[in-house]
Amino acid sequence: MEKNTLIAVVASTLFLILWWTFFQPTPKRAPVAGPPVTGGTAAPAAPQPSIGEMPQPEVAQTVTEREITVDGANYRAVFTTLGAGVKHWYIKEKNGTHIDLVLAPNAQALSTYPNLNYTLVSQQPGELVFSASAQGLTITKRYTLSENYLHSLQIQVTRTGQTAFNAPLEVAWDAGLGTDPREQAENLKLTRALGFPLQKPHELKKLKPGEYSAADFQWFAIDNRYFLLSFILAPQNAPQTQFDRATVTKPAKNQPPHLAVTAALPATGTKTYSMQFYLGPKGYSHLKTLGLRLEETVDFGFFGFLGKLALGAVNALYGVTKNYGWAIVLLTIGLQILVFPLSMKSFKASIAMKKLQPHIKALQEKYKNDPQRLNMEMLNLYKTQKVNPLGGCLPMILQLPIFWALFTTLRNAYELRGAPWILWVKDLSAPDTLLRIGSIPLNVLPLIMGVGMFFQQKLMSVTTDPAQARMMYLMPVIFTFIFWNFPSGLVLYWLVNNILTVSEQYLIMNRQEQAEVA
Repeated sequence: MEKNTLIAVVASTLFLILWWTFFQPTPKRAPVAGPPVTGGTAAPAAPQPSIGEMPQPEVAQTVTEREITVDGANYRAVFTTLGAGVKHWYIKEKNGTHIDLVLAPNAQALSTYPNLNYTLVSQQPGELVFSASAQGLTITKRYTLSENYLHSLQIQVTRTGQTAFNAPLEVAWDAGLGTDPREQAENLKLTRALGFPLQKPHELKKLKPGEYSAADFQWFAIDNRYFLLSFILAPQNAPQTQFDRATVTKPAKNQPPHLAVTAALPATGTKTYSMQFYLGPKGYSHLKTLGLRLEETVDFGFFGFLGKLALGAVNALYGVTKNYGWAIVLLTIGLQILVFPLSMKSFKASIAMKKLQPHIKALQEKYKNDPQRLNMEMLNLYKTQKVNPLGGCLPMILQLPIFWALFTTLRNAYELRGAPWILWVKDLSAPDTLLRIGSIPLNVLPLIMGVGMFFQQKLMSVTTDPAQARMMYLMPVIFTFIFWNFPSGLVLYWLVNNILTVSEQYLIMNRQEQAEVA
């Protein structure tokens, strides 16, 4: 099989799979129903069922909801006295945008007994305390907030009188997980429920709907491509969690999973339940500094070890260039130098195959009615000329793991969100749209990449079959279409890689021709 044909088949299959995975249209999710709130007052309604379908303490028919906004350097949280949960949790990104991680309206985000109206007891920088009493119970919730997105929640429950109410204490997250509006179409498909076991093997587990023992896991989480909500029930060097179980539910096929952690109420007296929760971006380097293995939620794909090396290299080069775009360019140059011996073998094999094309065509004409003899003569030709017909494609196939790792890393790296390169490329995690013609975006880097691929095909084409030649020239068009809506950081890598490859091919072929003339 010719080099370019095999590469085209492998690469096309790879990219079509990725296209289907990441760009298949996704139905919009229905909002999670909740009690209507008008003018700060919640209308009387049946209690919103919690994840475990638990009964709630009885409250007055009409309650006055109060919202409390806390502004931090990296977040802005809007708390509600209903359930002492949150209505909005905005992440302040470096490009000035605010991403609300509470995707669903009227959700029970971090709420506890969501139809119970709490009182804000105290508010200090980085700390809020809520309290409520109902049916002989007094519940106090204390939030301690941090700028590193890792916060603490302490819930104290006291039985102040006789009560038959024994519904478990619950902290819930049924709010989905927000992201940039342009990513909402794929957000639902990427939202997962996860758990990290305490016992070996310490490997991230994707959780199906069901109940899980809290004692078996260090943390539970809901995540999408760039953001993460995690309940850390057993921080390192901490006593055993006071929570009993975690429950994962998926209300419908087209809705994200819900997560809740629960614990039994004290029979008498007072009991305190403590946990940490992470609510913020999935920056691998930042998550790693927390020492909680939350960085395991970052998806580096099948060749994860290569992806981590690539991200480490990009971050190191960013430290020098202070620009992630130039860091990607330098990384691509470094990789080209690293794989140059393989590329050299591939180029030489392709040149040798190109020289054999007249002989191959002559054999095809001579033995067109005898396929068996044709195969024997072609094998003999390869043997006498010392040419391996697969020599041009095998070195390239060996480079596929590197490309796959870079593809996954550059697509999922939060570090590239809002990171500019030059001129019109303002966000390496998004397409580099220069302008729009009607509703059609004009993305420049994929167009340049397609032109570069066309010249590469023209330079290295070894086929004399017109049908195969047309297919080779069609590949740049297909690749341009596939890359059209990819993040510009990924397209930049592929574009620079193509430019370097074409330059290497031209220099090698020119040197070969000069050597033959001499």
